[in-house]
Amino acid sequence: MTLKIDIEDDAGIAPYEQVRAQISEQARAGALPVGYRLPTVRGLAEELGLAANTVAKAYRALEADGVIETRGRNGTFVAAAGSAADREAASAAQAYAERVRRLGLSEAAALAAARDALRAAYGASG
Repeated sequence: MTLKIDIEDDAGIAPYEQVRAQISEQARAGALPVGYRLPTVRGLAEELGLAANTVAKAYRALEADGVIETRGRNGTFVAAAGSAADREAASAAQAYAERVRRLGLSEAAALAAARDALRAAYGASG
């Protein structure tokens, strides 16, 4: 298995975001399994023809999202992102449930508000 990243100069999306999104998607899809060692920042930057700071920014964002983890001098690896994302989502959902209950919303109203927010975030209808 190898990391595959294609940077499109005319995509209208910042290169660091393209790197972040493609690594995240490959990790979540299982194309990059948990424990897969990613190239160094400098190595990936050279391979992609990007500045090292661009790749470093993508790696920082991925680490903040729980997709990758840096193990000091041992390198950067794909983390168990699904479980980290699931835990964070459950925590956010719990906080939301507590907040809307304090606000006095009914369960139906709270679900409708959450559904509307999800539709807006995902750009979906229905």
